[in-house]
Amino acid sequence: MNKSLIFIVCLLICLNRLTLSAQQFVANYDESKVPAYTLPDPLTLNNGDKVRNAKEWEKRRAEILKIFENEVYGVSPDWKGKIIPAELSSKTDALNGTAIRKEIKLTLRNGSKELDMVMLLYLPKSKGPVPLFLGYNFGGNHTVPDEPGIYVTTSWMRDNAANGVTGNRASEAGRGRDGSSWQVKEIISGGYGLATIYYGDVDPDFDDGFKNGAHGLYDHQPDNSSWGSIAAWAWGLSRAMDYLQTVAAIDQKRVIVMGHSRLGKAALWAGATDQRFAAVISNNSGCGGAALSKRAFGETVGRINTSFPHWFCDNFNKYNEKEETLPVDQHQLLALIAPRPVYVASAEDDQWADPKGEFLSCVAVSPVYTLLGTKGFPAVEMPAVNSPVTGTIGYHIRTGGHNVTLYDWNQYLGFADMHLRK
Repeated sequence: MNKSLIFIVCLLICLNRLTLSAQQFVANYDESKVPAYTLPDPLTLNNGDKVRNAKEWEKRRAEILKIFENEVYGVSPDWKGKIIPAELSSKTDALNGTAIRKEIKLTLRNGSKELDMVMLLYLPKSKGPVPLFLGYNFGGNHTVPDEPGIYVTTSWMRDNAANGVTGNRASEAGRGRDGSSWQVKEIISGGYGLATIYYGDVDPDFDDGFKNGAHGLYDHQPDNSSWGSIAAWAWGLSRAMDYLQTVAAIDQKRVIVMGHSRLGKAALWAGATDQRFAAVISNNSGCGGAALSKRAFGETVGRINTSFPHWFCDNFNKYNEKEETLPVDQHQLLALIAPRPVYVASAEDDQWADPKGEFLSCVAVSPVYTLLGTKGFPAVEMPAVNSPVTGTIGYHIRTGGHNVTLYDWNQYLGFADMHLRK
C-alpha cells in the first residue's frame, strides 16, 4: 500500500471517528426516545434487605453517599484548618436603609497554604437571629446588587465582554448586572438574610488538573475518585457555613443553601454532605444535579464530562453514554438530604436540564421522606407550568429559560416560610 493510500485510509478513519463522536453527543429532546431504565431503590440496602425505619435508613444513607463520592463527585478531604475573617466594609443603611451590608474576607488556612473567599452579607434590620439564604454567584459580588461600594472581584473569571470581563478579570461594568437573579430587596423584606460568594474564589471554573483553588490547599496526588469542582464548590459552602455559625445575628439552624445550574448541583451536594443546612434549593440544576441521569434526555453524562472534565471525579467518565450502568441516580442525591426540605425548580424552555427528569427525581425520592415521617411529594404527574407542587419536597416548572427569576424567588421564600417558620 503506497503512502498516499495509507494517508487517505487514516483520514477516513479519523473522519469516521469524529462523525461517531458528534452523533454520540446529539441531545435527545424526544420523550419517545428516552431509553427504558430502572431506578435504584433508595430504600433497598446493598445486601438486598429493605429499609424499614429511620435507623436502617442511616445505614442505607451511608451506602448511597459512598457511591456518589467514589463514582460521581469525588471524595472531599476533611477540613482541619482555620478560617480567619476580616471585615472589608460595612454599611448600616444599605438598600435604602432597610438592610445592613457587610463584606467579609474569609481566609482559609491549612498549614502553610491559604485561600481567600469574599462573602457579601445582607441582613434585615430586625431583632433576633434571622434565617438566611446562602449561595454562590457567577459574576462576582459586585454584580448581585446595583449598589456602589462593593468590591469588584479580582479572582479569575471567564471572559464575557457583555458583563465587562476581559483578560479573565471583572470590572465596574458588571456592577448590578445579576440583580434579577438575586432579588435582594424581596429577600430582606421577607425577613431573611443573604450571603453570597463568587464561586471562582473557591475554585476557578477551568480544567487545571485539580491544582488551584480549594484543591491547592491540600497536598495529595489525585486519583480516579478525587473531588472535582462540584465537590470543591460544595466544600466551600460548608466553609461559609462554618463562618455563619459564628455570626450572632444569623439563626444557624435556619440556613438555606441555594444554587442555579452548575451551582445548583453544588448546592445539592453541599446539602447531601453537610446536614447543618436546614433546607436545599436547586434551580435548573439538570444533569449531575436534580435530573435523572438514566433518562439520557438533554445534557447527558458523556456530554457534561466532555464539556466540563473538571466538574466530577474521573470515575464518572466510566458512565459516558452508559447511564444504564450507573449504580446510583439523582433521586438518591435528593434522598441524602431527607428529611430536610428540598425544592427543585425547572424552566419550560430549559430542556437541556430535563425538567421532567428533575420532576421524576422528586417523585422517586418521596418514599424516603414518607418513611422518615414527612409529607414527601404530593404529586405523581407533571404539574402545569407555573403551578407549584409543595410538600416537604417542592417543585415547579415555570415559563422562560435557564435563569433565576422573581417568580422562582417568590416560591423559595414561601417554601422557606412554610418549613422554617412553623
